[in-house]
Amino acid sequence: MKRTWIWCLIGLLSLGSAAWSQAQTTGGTEKAVAALEEQWLQALKTNNPDLLAPLLADKLVITSEVGKVAGKAETLADVKSMKWNSAENSDVKVTVFGDTAIATGGLKGRGTDASGKPFDLDVRWTDTWVKMPSGKWQCVASHDSTIKI
Repeated sequence: MKRTWIWCLIGLLSLGSAAWSQAQTTGGTEKAVAALEEQWLQALKTNNPDLLAPLLADKLVITSEVGKVAGKAETLADVKSMKWNSAENSDVKVTVFGDTAIATGGLKGRGTDASGKPFDLDVRWTDTWVKMPSGKWQCVASHDSTIKI
């Protein structure tokens, strides 16, 4: 009888340890993906597509706030051509589902587009990140929605 109790205790401790380990990994993943979102923001602020390129999957699909669909090449060209006077993320949250993470947040920014036309952006965004076989997290899909108040 005592042996059964000991094995139950060992089993519960192992289960608790595995759950704690998973929670620690998930928390680390959430922080890592949030840091990638911050790197994306820095790429915008500095007009540096090279900073953004490794974060984006080759088959990336981005849907803009006006419904334009773009891939990786178009996105990197936009980053290079737009000049941001200001850009700030807010309310960034990351939820992890195994090897997939959904990041949401807001972006407010001002600047000029490729043609020199000024823009004033206030959007909510959703980014889908996948842990690739290499172990790197990359964004596979992104969507923006304009905030209208």
